[in-house]
Amino acid sequence: MVSRKNQFAILGMGRFGISLAVTLEQMGYEVLCVDVDEAVVSKLADQVSRIVSFDIRDSRAFDQAGMESFDTVIIATKNLEASLMATMLCKERNISDIVVKAIDERHAVMAKKMGATRIVFSELEMAKRLALQLVTPNVKDYIEIEGDIKIINFNAPEELWNKNLVEANLRAQFGLNVIAIIHEEKTLITPPPTYKFCKGDKVFAIGSNEVLAKFKEKVLSGE
Repeated sequence: MVSRKNQFAILGMGRFGISLAVTLEQMGYEVLCVDVDEAVVSKLADQVSRIVSFDIRDSRAFDQAGMESFDTVIIATKNLEASLMATMLCKERNISDIVVKAIDERHAVMAKKMGATRIVFSELEMAKRLALQLVTPNVKDYIEIEGDIKIINFNAPEELWNKNLVEANLRAQFGLNVIAIIHEEKTLITPPPTYKFCKGDKVFAIGSNEVLAKFKEKVLSGE
């Protein structure tokens, strides 16, 4: 039996919701799947262990499904009204982790105001992030800024431990600029050149696609 913190509810069984549910179940987590379309529910009954049909805008149905018992609810429906209403209902029930798959930036802003704790966008964006994490496990995330520029977030690899920023020489070697480091839950913005990397440090750096590709190949891929 998995612990309560590892229970997920996914509202909306489109391609994103189905893929997420199947993946989580394969990893051993308990997942409740929800879709308003009974035909979809019937079709997916053999693919996921728990799936029910109800309108996620209905507060009574929400409570009957025991939604307040889930620590993480992923709202993946493409219906804007239903998505926002479900977000609000989750917030009212003090669900700690409310993940909303947004249709666009406007949807994202409204969902945040309704109580969403995390926003994801298109399957394409998620695929990019997953691919990056698969080929370079040390990379935790990246942010695309404009054109060829990105911010990358990675755990400090062992070869950098006990080296300061000058000794690591990331700018000269790779053209990579460290802009922040999280060390023992303390965030250092533009850390000083004398700062020494430690095990467990989370590093944020900025660079071009070419720079990041070279750095990932030379430093992170072996992690």
